[in-house]
Amino acid sequence: TESRTGAQILVDQLRIHGSDLAFCVPGESFLAVLNALYDAREEIRLITCRHEANAANMAEAHGKLTGRPGICLVTRGPGAAHASVGLHTAFQDSTPLLLFIGQVQREALGREAFQEMDYRHFFSEMSKWVCEIHDAARIPELLSQAFHVATTGRPGPVVITLPQDMLLDVCDVPDARCYQVPQPAPTTENIGRIAELLQTSRKPLVVVGGSRWSEQVRA
Repeated sequence: TESRTGAQILVDQLRIHGSDLAFCVPGESFLAVLNALYDAREEIRLITCRHEANAANMAEAHGKLTGRPGICLVTRGPGAAHASVGLHTAFQDSTPLLLFIGQVQREALGREAFQEMDYRHFFSEMSKWVCEIHDAARIPELLSQAFHVATTGRPGPVVITLPQDMLLDVCDVPDARCYQVPQPAPTTENIGRIAELLQTSRKPLVVVGGSRWSEQVRA
């Protein structure tokens, strides 16, 4: 291992877990991550959007189409609130999504700092897990868990909040092992049955997505 900032560790974990595209509206609360993404621009393409709802919706669509967690980065307060639109869509459509939110510095938490919010409370009803990372050394562990939660059982969104000063901490920590997203292969029998139904239908309608409407309890 080598000394890296929390932001560099975070971007390295995204790369290790197969993320090659991310969407964001830049904000000062996670500038360190943007700098790290610039250094990794050959491996992770960053799309800058004009509104957080757009960024979250684009990340949700990417997750829905690929089966891998869509990546969205927004700043705290109003930025996070705007992104809740795409987060809610991902929750109801069972789309894997990781929403990263810049947070106030750790010493300011709980003191009504500028645009501070309790994201566990705000997002608990529209995400599978909300995590706030206070220790840069735990980023590999918690990012691996976030990918796992977002893609297993009934897929869905995970929210990770990033205190601004934590992203600048320097530490030595090994990278996490890549969690392989399960991709069940379709059988020849299933493909044949689908083709048969499409050929015999007068007005075929194909619904593509990850929803499991019969499930009442999320994994």
